[in-house]
Amino acid sequence: MENAHNKGLEAAMLDRLQLTEKIIDGMAEGLLQIASLPDPVGEMDDFAFRPSGIQVGKMRVPLGVVGIIYESRPNVTADAAGLCLKSGNACILRGGSEAINSNLAIAKLIYQGLKEVGLPENAVRLVEQTDRAGVGEMLKLSEYIDVIVPRGGKSLVKRISEEARVPVIKHLDGICHVFIDESADIDKAVAIALNAKTSRYGTCNTMETLLVHANIADKILPILADSYREKGVELRACERALPILGENAIPACEEDWHTEYLAPILSIRIVDDLQQAIDHINHYSSHHTDSIVSENYSNTQQFLRQVDSSSVMVNASTRFADGFEYGLGAEIGISTDKIHARGPVGLEGLTGQKWIVLGTGQIRV
Repeated sequence: MENAHNKGLEAAMLDRLQLTEKIIDGMAEGLLQIASLPDPVGEMDDFAFRPSGIQVGKMRVPLGVVGIIYESRPNVTADAAGLCLKSGNACILRGGSEAINSNLAIAKLIYQGLKEVGLPENAVRLVEQTDRAGVGEMLKLSEYIDVIVPRGGKSLVKRISEEARVPVIKHLDGICHVFIDESADIDKAVAIALNAKTSRYGTCNTMETLLVHANIADKILPILADSYREKGVELRACERALPILGENAIPACEEDWHTEYLAPILSIRIVDDLQQAIDHINHYSSHHTDSIVSENYSNTQQFLRQVDSSSVMVNASTRFADGFEYGLGAEIGISTDKIHARGPVGLEGLTGQKWIVLGTGQIRV
């Protein structure tokens, strides 16, 4: 942390870098959860008899060697190792220079654990070089690495997506929204909107834009403004919200709706109806996580169907969008892709499927 402060790293990066007792306990608990989950490898399902008499189904199998390239978060070292081992994969971990000391310490414990239980130490390897050239080399190793998972800022993910000769499971930025519908319970809405923004600023599942139905804005925005002011959150509001928020807000610009702040800054927009909220989210969202606060069943179902994100929530904080909270033990990343794995990538996302055919001597005629 001293090195990071001396380098002048941003607050969001420092937040992700720090290993508190609570975070270390969470890493340990995540590994225990992973260990207790059913082994996905070898699971067979979807079997059906064909007219010929054969049975056709699928078996879940490991992907092979998973390369994880990540920044800041040393907890990824433990999470990724545990998930890859449980799903039958080997993994190559390449963390950032800012976390190398923490990563080395955690990797040493992983090697020790592998040795003690008789597993090959090479099943998990941390790349100890932190120069950028090492990333470039990993991206070319299609003969040895089956999939790359990047975890970091936009520039890292963009570079890997453009240069990789290996399939990539992308984890892009988290421009997450909460929409407070006109039928929302005020107490629920306030609690969710505060938690989604202020429980932690530097995470990808933190709310960056709050949308509020015009019919409830006068009632709820003053309450939220006071609470956000107490927590030091800067509010950037649309023209319709500014008169309600008064001196608590400054005007928002177009760029704000596109921005993942990872800081105590929040964009606020008033919308006329549910459809306008959905249209805003689908246009500006990074397709990570978006939530509606509403007591109207029809509205919640429309929101669930039409919002095109990897996690869509009803009456819950966006901060729940991670593998630990979803019961996956941990996650190797949150995929905003639409194929193979979407949302938090746990054990199932680190496996593929192959077709299984069971016969009793059938031949094709």
